[in-house]
Amino acid sequence: MGLRRFKTQKWLWIFALLFFVLLYLLAISLPNVNSDSCDCSLTTGKYQLHARKAENEISDHHNSNHLAVIVPFRDRFEELIEFVPHMHNFLSNQSVLHDIFIINQSDNFRFNRASLINVGFVHISLLEKFDYIAMHDVDLLPVNPQLKYINPGNGFALHIASPKLHPKYHYETFVGGILILTTDDFKKLNGLSNKYWGWGLEDDEFFHRMKQSGIKILRPDNITEKENCFRHVHDNKKRVRDQQKCYDQKTASRKRDRITGLSDLSYRIDSISSLQIDTAPATLVRVFLNCNKTLTPWCSCP
Repeated sequence: MGLRRFKTQKWLWIFALLFFVLLYLLAISLPNVNSDSCDCSLTTGKYQLHARKAENEISDHHNSNHLAVIVPFRDRFEELIEFVPHMHNFLSNQSVLHDIFIINQSDNFRFNRASLINVGFVHISLLEKFDYIAMHDVDLLPVNPQLKYINPGNGFALHIASPKLHPKYHYETFVGGILILTTDDFKKLNGLSNKYWGWGLEDDEFFHRMKQSGIKILRPDNITEKENCFRHVHDNKKRVRDQQKCYDQKTASRKRDRITGLSDLSYRIDSISSLQIDTAPATLVRVFLNCNKTLTPWCSCP
């Protein structure tokens, strides 16, 4: 009996020892759940990733509304020194992300507003950061804060200087002065016609380009004070408009141009300079336009 009891106790001790060994191994294999020493890096990292994603989405949305203000220009520095700081402040007050580009014609041909805008568009496209453009006359300054320089989106053009608001031009198909549209749509339209040397009518031709391409024209409809929405700083005595017509320019200017635009633009850039006027930044691009005298001999009238 004594020997049998001893053997039984021996096996009980062995089983007990194995049990405690198993408990120990199980205990050290479990994670430490003490809150003071918890490694929450995975969970925290997950939420940080979501936060960064949200910030990027906001940033992307903001960046998708980067405006390039393209100003066709020649030797009107009195107007330029007023335009750049005025527009920079006006757009900054609307929190519009923007850059101003002065496209200065340096050749001796007649002024070609449309071709200069085309050159400006090609230049800003190479920078690959702009989503919409404002084709902007240097002598037309918005003063009413209700005039919003917003991105109209593809399929629309926002005519800020609408016929009901412009200080001088009031016909229904007028789209000059200040016109905003997306870079995608401007490219789709092949830009503006390059045939218009001298003053006027290039915006009328562009109206028909937009109409035939299905671009809908939007105009400000929230203006409570329609008088004095703009300051028109052009001096007719100092800056006489070149309205001369030579060769068959008058007839050709009245036709829809299905040939010229971004696709046949010919020019060279002489220089690109950064400038500041009263701390307002802008880029000055000096451009020499080439003239196809077979197609448009009126680039230089006799």
